[in-house]
Amino acid sequence: MFTVALIGPDGAGKTTVSRRLEAELALPVKSIYMGVNLYSSSTMLPHMRLIFLLRRRMQGADPNASSDLKTFRAPPKTLIGRFAAAVRSGVRLTNWLAEEWYRQAVAAYYTRRGTVVVFDRHFFADFYEKQINAGAEERRLSQRIHGFVLQHLYPKPDLVICLDAPAEVLFARKPEGSLDRLRKKRADYRALRQLLPDAVVVDAAMSTDDVTREVVSVIRTFQESLRPDAPSSRRLRGLRTRIRPSRGGPR
Repeated sequence: MFTVALIGPDGAGKTTVSRRLEAELALPVKSIYMGVNLYSSSTMLPHMRLIFLLRRRMQGADPNASSDLKTFRAPPKTLIGRFAAAVRSGVRLTNWLAEEWYRQAVAAYYTRRGTVVVFDRHFFADFYEKQINAGAEERRLSQRIHGFVLQHLYPKPDLVICLDAPAEVLFARKPEGSLDRLRKKRADYRALRQLLPDAVVVDAAMSTDDVTREVVSVIRTFQESLRPDAPSSRRLRGLRTRIRPSRGGPR
């Protein structure tokens, strides 16, 4: 089978739609969270799960507590402190790379068994702006290494579906941060889609039922394009004409 990544700003409905696809597609479907929030992931390496449980115990039930492993401390001033910070950064990077490749291996296992794997978010999209697109002077060494791996070595999804809606709609659904931040994120995704020519935009301002139907239609059309008798020149060509672009969003 193949992999499908649902990406888009917060409030677009990625998790909700990905979970509904298991029932709506009438195909074997495995949903895998491919983001940095460990609270949202049910698939992770055993040692990462242990780290997560220990951190959660130390932080308690605070919903605002850090739930990922990509936070950084202020650079220390002493030589020993800098060395220790470099070691911590290397260990953190190694953990993340292992975790990302583990989830990709799980996805490969299911696709080989004839299952459509739906990614809720994707690491390439989540890290693109700060660790891939940003200039070298704005990134730490570990971020440059991580960005290189994601851009050049980490497998891309077979199909990318971007759920997009006006910032005002997204903010009303998930009032976190600010409208300006959401507008910036939408601009980031617009830039990212330039690198993913087969990415399809679905209007996330519609109802959840309508968005789910549109996503199902895109996936089924993509599946048909993979048939041996389907001309390669027609693959995905008709998808964009079938999907209504987000009202007020990028065209």
